[in-house]
Amino acid sequence: MGIGDFAKPFQPESGLAGFIDSLPDILAGKDFKDFLGLLRNARSRKKAILFGLGAHVIKVGLNPVLIRLLNDGWVSGLALNGAGIIHDFEIAFCGRTSEDVAIQIRTGEFGMARETGEMLNAAIRSGAKQGCGLGAAVGKMIAGSGLPFKDLSLLASAHKLGIPVSVHVAIGTDTIHFHPRSSGEALGRASLADFFLFCSLLEGLEGGGVYINVGSAVILPEVFLKALSYVRNRGARLERFSTAVFDFLQHYRPQQNVVCRAVGKKGRGFYFIGHHEIMIPLLAAALATNR
Repeated sequence: MGIGDFAKPFQPESGLAGFIDSLPDILAGKDFKDFLGLLRNARSRKKAILFGLGAHVIKVGLNPVLIRLLNDGWVSGLALNGAGIIHDFEIAFCGRTSEDVAIQIRTGEFGMARETGEMLNAAIRSGAKQGCGLGAAVGKMIAGSGLPFKDLSLLASAHKLGIPVSVHVAIGTDTIHFHPRSSGEALGRASLADFFLFCSLLEGLEGGGVYINVGSAVILPEVFLKALSYVRNRGARLERFSTAVFDFLQHYRPQQNVVCRAVGKKGRGFYFIGHHEIMIPLLAAALATNR
């Protein structure tokens, strides 16, 4: 590293592309520019670009940014945890998704929204009967509904675009699991179908694809590692692809399972630390510059 790698003062007339170029070619600055290049290469070569999203990513208002990425061809598939469908549904249903957990947990009101439990469990039951995965069932339900804000639904948008969504449920972690209409059989069947869907999507990473884990500290890093093992056990090489984690803290499982253990000898792993509500719009805007 020398002065040639230093940051350059930002010139407003250069726009966002100029801002990215002005970052130092040192540590995370260089990593971010390298990572953008890998994503552009993956899209140009039609390799898989998969996003694993924790529910907080949806809750902090990033659906419009993520939907733009879907529409612009930057996403081949999405993986969510169980809470992701709850926040996505509630945005479509009433344009907001939040509870004061500290207060409502004391009164027994936390997670007791009737419509969320009824409509999501109905969609999951129906999907399981039809042999659908959980992501497809919920996406189809929201897309075909009269919900006033469904255009802001990530699952509905993916459904319309034909982009696969897998949902990976841990029973008991989500508020809809204690609704009277909840079915462990339907949840398990639909989510297991989504696990194998996710496995099939991973096969598309070979040759320069990218997997990005955003804001899931436990569930999705564990699912990713097991799915990777399953796919390799069936004969897929999966040696040449890259991974990245975006989160506001460094967590053990994303670091080990996604960044370190997963990639082969010809792959790279990145870890970018920062708030989702800043880092993901920055990533999307940088990709929109097409540089």
